[in-house]
Amino acid sequence: MPATEPPSPHRWLRRPDGGRAPRFDYGADYNPEQWPREVWQEDVQLMREAGVTVVTLAVFSWARLQPTADSWDFAWLDEIMDLLHANGVSVDLATATASPPPWLTARHPEILPVTRTGETLWPGARQHWRPTSPVFREYALRLVETMATRYRDHPALTAWHISNELGCHNVHDYSDDAARAFRDWLRARYGSLDALNRAWATSFWAQVYSDWEQILPPRLAASHPNPTQQLDFQRFSSDALKDYLCAEREVLRRITPEIPVTTNFMVMGETRAMNYPGWAAELDFVSNDHYAKPGPQRLDELSFSANLTSALARGLPWYLMEHSPSAVNWRDVNPAKRKGELARDALLHVAHGADAVAFFQWRQSAAGAEMYHAAMVPHAGPDSDVFRACAELGRTLAALAPVAGSVREPARAAVLFDWESWWAAELDSHPSAQLRYRQEALDWYSAFLDLSVRVDLVTAAADLTGYAFVVAPVLHLVPQQLADRLGAFVEGGGHLVTTYFSGTVDRDNHIWPGGYPGALRELLGIRVEEFAPLFRGEQVELDDGSRGTLWSERVQTTDPAVRVLARYSSGEQSGHPAVTRRPVPGGGSAAYVSTRLGPKGLGPLLGRLLAEGGVSSELPGDARGRVELTVRRAGGETFWFLVNRTDEGVELPWIAAPERVESQVAGRPEVLARVPVAAEGDPALPPRGVLVLRLRESEGFSAAPPGAD
Repeated sequence: MPATEPPSPHRWLRRPDGGRAPRFDYGADYNPEQWPREVWQEDVQLMREAGVTVVTLAVFSWARLQPTADSWDFAWLDEIMDLLHANGVSVDLATATASPPPWLTARHPEILPVTRTGETLWPGARQHWRPTSPVFREYALRLVETMATRYRDHPALTAWHISNELGCHNVHDYSDDAARAFRDWLRARYGSLDALNRAWATSFWAQVYSDWEQILPPRLAASHPNPTQQLDFQRFSSDALKDYLCAEREVLRRITPEIPVTTNFMVMGETRAMNYPGWAAELDFVSNDHYAKPGPQRLDELSFSANLTSALARGLPWYLMEHSPSAVNWRDVNPAKRKGELARDALLHVAHGADAVAFFQWRQSAAGAEMYHAAMVPHAGPDSDVFRACAELGRTLAALAPVAGSVREPARAAVLFDWESWWAAELDSHPSAQLRYRQEALDWYSAFLDLSVRVDLVTAAADLTGYAFVVAPVLHLVPQQLADRLGAFVEGGGHLVTTYFSGTVDRDNHIWPGGYPGALRELLGIRVEEFAPLFRGEQVELDDGSRGTLWSERVQTTDPAVRVLARYSSGEQSGHPAVTRRPVPGGGSAAYVSTRLGPKGLGPLLGRLLAEGGVSSELPGDARGRVELTVRRAGGETFWFLVNRTDEGVELPWIAAPERVESQVAGRPEVLARVPVAAEGDPALPPRGVLVLRLRESEGFSAAPPGAD
């Protein structure tokens, strides 16, 4: 759907009071309809105490706002918006379309999603609607128009929040509505049945289509559905939700053109169905929800997701719309956050570009499916460690106001992340069902963090100019244009690293002929005839002391310039290259890693490759691996976020003793925030601590951390 105006490069939260001074917005998802009015007064008093500046309202309020098809009740929302405004709290107003009311599904059961096995997803939870349902869209857009018209001039309104977590539960709908929309999408993509039949290779298994009406979504079939059909359905499903997003946005822009519009992405874990790079350009600013995943890479995954969100925001500030102050409720086991994690988690998002920090939710629900999900005001009330920690975070964000509006300083290294490769690499009927695209990317990211080398996440369409070193793990789907861009990057002096199962297929999910890694074969100077995936629990040894799992390959070098950096020393591939690097004239190189080494195994290899590429850590040696450095910049000021990745204190002598670095800085960096507050004699970075420094270049401070190599 065409926009009424091109998306603005950046429209941050509207200040109802007209204020322009830099600040971080802070708040939560607020559900006052769950509570009697006397609680509302206590809520706004506690919000002031906690430093809350913004809340999201009405996310799941459709049934309350429109009790029947022909009746409306806005009195309660009018009252709470007035109350919030009177207490200095702005409103990110949701369009309330995330969960249709019972009267709508009773009247129109045809809006309910259908699974690939033909089962209907019935009401009783949330997101029980088809993205392609014209009936649902009619009712939903009527609600959006009514809300926009009513609140267009309300002084509390700071932004519009379209739906909620679009695609969390209903992205893949296999209904008849979806089938019709899928066929329309395919007509637009291919133009003719002949082109579709070629792209889908329908000569295999007698699938040649002679009429568009014969085409269906990849519903439950007798065996593996056509792989390109599956890939196109992934693309279509993401685009269908984006089209719905744009439909709501157009109503809002028509009625309230000055109010910025967003929706909350879910860049976290294995949430993969929405191709967010294509969505981001449709919004005035990017928002994200993130919930930390327990395990050894918990903090690394949080950093990875925040970094990737910054890439989607094109380096501009973004909104952390939801995260949890403590335990969630939807995993098998849901432990509370440990002391210090609430602040460290939030500030790590800020380090990667978030200019607004919000929790789900403000007050912990007394009933319902999320009553055990933590909130800023827990069941125990404000006399609790959680509320006190939230209030302390509010004070910290207020102290960090000079950082607001700054942007992340680009790193010299990047990890390329591609949604279509994610989808294609994990289709069925593949060499290994155990392959996890995002996990391989996260492992490389962890290896960078272990070396304390700053790294950016970038999308496949990103301009690589300015990067010296790029890792593209499991870059499975490589159109010719992307192959050409990567080749130009290397020929221009850049250093590329890619891995097993990369370069394998083109945009139509057809194998690049001539041997693997297909489109990247000549660039890498290698050839692989067959994959040799490993069984669960099986491993192979390399002669550099590392061990591989999941995958192996018999790599042949085809260019005499290729250097073998490691060979297999056990298993069927023993003696054959496992890791190679091809230098090219002009100083660039292309390296290949043919097995999964995990973050610890990748560390020594990555360090060697980075050294050959001229990239090193900006931190002194005694902090490396234990501290993550992220840099934000605005004008002549640079802000360092130093995040303790460990449960132990970390000394930073170059801060405590500035005379050690007089040659690099004039004076001492200004400490904007230290969390938790350190007493005399405490380490500079306490366990799970965060230190934020300001360096003014006008005063002679170096743009690089002192003590760096």
